[in-house]
Amino acid sequence: MLDFRKACNENKHELMQKPNVVGVGVGYKHVNGKQTTEDALLVFVKQKLPATRLRKSELIPRQLQGHQTDVIEVGEIRLLSRTGYFRPAPPGCSIGHYRITAGTLGAVVRDKKNNEPLILSNNHVLANSSDGRDGKAEHGDAILQPGPADGGLLPKDTIAELERFIPLEKEIISPVCRYGSFFQRTLNSLLKIIFPSYRMALYKINRNNNLVDAALARPLTNKYIKYEILELGKPTGTAEVMPGSTVTFSGRTSGVRSGKVLAVASVIRVNLDQETTALFEDQIITEGISAPGDSGSLVVNGKMEAIGLLFAGSEQITACNRIHNVMWLLNIEL
Repeated sequence: MLDFRKACNENKHELMQKPNVVGVGVGYKHVNGKQTTEDALLVFVKQKLPATRLRKSELIPRQLQGHQTDVIEVGEIRLLSRTGYFRPAPPGCSIGHYRITAGTLGAVVRDKKNNEPLILSNNHVLANSSDGRDGKAEHGDAILQPGPADGGLLPKDTIAELERFIPLEKEIISPVCRYGSFFQRTLNSLLKIIFPSYRMALYKINRNNNLVDAALARPLTNKYIKYEILELGKPTGTAEVMPGSTVTFSGRTSGVRSGKVLAVASVIRVNLDQETTALFEDQIITEGISAPGDSGSLVVNGKMEAIGLLFAGSEQITACNRIHNVMWLLNIEL
């Protein structure tokens, strides 16, 4: 192999000058599309053309300095931007409700009711962090790809419409019952007499904790989406996970990242914004492998089985919904 490395280094400049050549390297020869164990100097081309269509000077020699070559078609090599416009759009790229910044298209799943494909991501990515009562999102809202923070605009970048979501329950909420509202108004009437510049607000502790931060969008056409996660491939199913296991995701911001599971069956408090928190139960906690914009990514194990849906994190940890809770509550399957 060292001789092949030397031959590659000594011939790389000449080879790269040939039209259609986009790279050279040292590897194993391919026969009928399958890799063998024979060493070869690999020449990567945009398109493999018959010798009759090439000039003599454009041909790749069968051998260079006594070492066999192999021409491999790889297409046009480009940066794998995740924040650009994709049609069809793969999981792992930028997406978002038209009122948010941007998150990650997690996966393409199947609706158990009619077997139609749907886009899976977080509530806070596809449904604007809605609790279902606040009017922040509703069925049919436009979903943009890329997300608004990455240049997505209405209506030209609309890829889907909001189908359904699991409401996000805040830890502390304003009173909604008439008795609580009446008591608050009465107290403020008295307070206004004693301290005119002050007002009092009552808040209720919400006992309804969250299992998932999840939502679905229906693509405008199935031609707009693809099942293969960017740089990972198609999920093969679902699985549980244990502490110490290595898991991986493909996200809009971080690309492909891996880390170890620190804890399962976890309860965590998450800041929804500067003033609002929510409690989540039965969560998976991993090492800090994510960044803002990775929310919505599907988290998989080494067998490409989905284990979780990434939704939150800090510099030290990443938090994921357990995938079986996501599937159950949304009534979907991979």
